[in-house]
Amino acid sequence: MADVLFYHLTESTLEETLPGLLERSVDRGWRAVVQTGTEERRDALDQHLWTFRDDSFLAHATDREAYPGDQPILLTTGDANPNGARIRFLVDGASPSDLSGYERAVFLFDGHDSAQVGAARGHWKLMKEAGHAVTYWQQTPDRRWERKA
Repeated sequence: MADVLFYHLTESTLEETLPGLLERSVDRGWRAVVQTGTEERRDALDQHLWTFRDDSFLAHATDREAYPGDQPILLTTGDANPNGARIRFLVDGASPSDLSGYERAVFLFDGHDSAQVGAARGHWKLMKEAGHAVTYWQQTPDRRWERKA
């Protein structure tokens, strides 16, 4: 079973938070999949990861490009794992399929978006019922993460 983390974004945006989490995943030697709810969001994140910081580079591709299996970070709208990722990020209410093949899954959701909060609650219940080790983290006003459950 996977460790499943829920990150409730209240002070930062997804664009501010995701690159750092992806950097830490790659530093661990993990490949990552980022599943978005829409193709538009996937494409926006694709552009953002090339330019999010002047002193950083995150090698990645989308699922519409050639050789997705060779990518350390793959952005997708689907539930496949063509690059053999050990960690899966789910954003913007993306729905997971079977997560048992992952070491870790991370749901990132905007605390100011009621649809995303509702989707996260539903995913929390499903992940617990599936037997995954589930934790919930919320941002503090100083943008640190505090474990709430």
